[in-house]
Amino acid sequence: MPKKTLLKKATKSQRNGARRSLLEELFNDIYDDRRSIYRVNFFRGIFFGLGSVLGGTVVVALIVWTLSLFVQIPGIGDAAQKAQDTLETQKNRQ
Repeated sequence: MPKKTLLKKATKSQRNGARRSLLEELFNDIYDDRRSIYRVNFFRGIFFGLGSVLGGTVVVALIVWTLSLFVQIPGIGDAAQKAQDTLETQKNRQ
């Protein structure tokens, strides 16, 4: 291997090692206790899941509402009417 290639690999390895050690140091400075890490990540996961469900519900509702505005247009109207009928059927089953 040429000398320059080995030098580049060594430099890259040093940079990656320095970044890793810096990140580990920052992480350990912020979180002294492992329990606090687990607690924070647990609640973060719960709120992420809840936000995803609520956000998805809002997006689907907006799409269906927007499609319902185009019921009179041929082609789009049929699909929008079917979606609206399906949602009403599901609503009535509950």
